[in-house]
Amino acid sequence: MTDDVLLACSDIHAGYGRVPVLRGVNVVVHTGHFVSLIGPNGAGKSTVLKAITGYARLQSGTVTLAGTPITGLRADRLVPLGLSYVPQGRIVFGEMTVHENLEMGAFTVTNDRVRADAFAHVYDLFPRLAERRTQLAGTMSGGEQQMVAIARGLMIRPRIMLLDEPSLGLAPRFVQIVFETLRMLKAEGLSMLVVEQNAAQALAIADHAYLLELGRNRLEGTGTELLENPETRRLYLGD
Repeated sequence: MTDDVLLACSDIHAGYGRVPVLRGVNVVVHTGHFVSLIGPNGAGKSTVLKAITGYARLQSGTVTLAGTPITGLRADRLVPLGLSYVPQGRIVFGEMTVHENLEMGAFTVTNDRVRADAFAHVYDLFPRLAERRTQLAGTMSGGEQQMVAIARGLMIRPRIMLLDEPSLGLAPRFVQIVFETLRMLKAEGLSMLVVEQNAAQALAIADHAYLLELGRNRLEGTGTELLENPETRRLYLGD
């Protein structure tokens, strides 16, 4: 591997209890790259993210962050290393305000200047959240809650962000906001590993992409290569 490899999953086998899901998956994210994980339902895409973050049991294989083994570390040990995870489902603290949700995302940040910069950054990315910083997150629309979830994940100014289905279940206008935000974060140089059901839009952004099938790597290449690959269209896009 080259020196700019930030995150590497090597031959990982993982699952839930005794149920295997991943059967030797390999994924690499280079510094500053947007990497997409696509595939049909049940392929194991979300389990890759959960195996990295300790929410799914890693049975074998290795995970490294900037060359340092992080295999089996709990999520709370990963955050100080600069790894941020935005899970599926627009999970927010509903009884807290937008600003309080973002403060929860910055709980490991002790430098006041860094915290202030993080708030300025996310409010610049999401002006709607700046306008509604005192609103309870539980009273917001699904799209707005997803903005809160992504913004909260950015509060540690991560080295890499993992996002699981960020556009799932959103109205079309919020889907576009999510993808515009991902493009802006990519332009800023943030490394991202993204599981996304909207394969066409995700592949259009991706520097590199992996198609999983039944817990195994099936195809990989640049986003454009997978988007134009007839096998991708046959297996996943429905042609």
